[in-house]
Amino acid sequence: MKGTARTFAAITITNALPTGIGCAAGIGIPVDAEVTLTVDGSGDPPKIEGPRRVRTPVVEESLRVGLASYHPTPGTVAHVALGSEIPVARGLKSSSAVSTAVLLALARAAGERPNPLEIGRKSAEVGRRVGVSATGALDDALAGLEPGFIVTDNRRDEVLRRTEVDPDWGVVLYIPRHEHPPTPGLVRSFSQERAAGELAARAAMDGDWVKAMRLNTELVERAMGYSYRDLRDRLKDRGAIASGVSGVGPTLAAIAPTARLPVLIEALPEDDADRRSVAFSHARATLGEGL
Repeated sequence: MKGTARTFAAITITNALPTGIGCAAGIGIPVDAEVTLTVDGSGDPPKIEGPRRVRTPVVEESLRVGLASYHPTPGTVAHVALGSEIPVARGLKSSSAVSTAVLLALARAAGERPNPLEIGRKSAEVGRRVGVSATGALDDALAGLEPGFIVTDNRRDEVLRRTEVDPDWGVVLYIPRHEHPPTPGLVRSFSQERAAGELAARAAMDGDWVKAMRLNTELVERAMGYSYRDLRDRLKDRGAIASGVSGVGPTLAAIAPTARLPVLIEALPEDDADRRSVAFSHARATLGEGL
């Protein structure tokens, strides 16, 4: 039995660390997963196979959670193959996208059709278990599974709001080479920004994405020590609707009409950072046919 799935990266509108309320939107940088399930007849607990470079803690825990839910048959062997184009630990939700892709592919291999919220909640559980996310990042997981601005309460794993993204908007990314530290270690710094976080979360729940992104990035810059204010002002002058730090950085994302994206790319610093323009994702994550 074989199943495949494709999920996507996402950018932050509001970070959930200060309040538990997060908002994210998916972008067109994919993760592809393939899971093959066999039963060897041994009656042993399920086993996991795959290339060592693929078998990260996130992947292995996603497989364990998926097997327990969708194929708990003794003697099962789960083989995983994975391909991701998302830069790791840069604020673009690579862990959530990998987890949701693996969970979806395994479910499809087992002949199940879980909805995005079910997969998102399982991904959030994985993130908390392996320590890659302090909140579980339900907003990030769902943003990689379905289109739109998605606001969630990550303390309760509940969706608060979904809103479509303007089809004429796209995103410019400025992605420095250094990686961010694990988010659980940043809880204390962000807890000091709770008041500012509540304002950003309220703006997101009201659908004011521009205000939400501005308030959020101001608090993230304070908490993380980034100095993006001049760059954000320059991007605004060149036509950006909103810009801000994605996740805990170091990536800066700017939203603009698609026609303005080349101008924004030219406004980014000429250093060793990756600079690219991407589309918002406008379709649900794809699932290959189970075999």
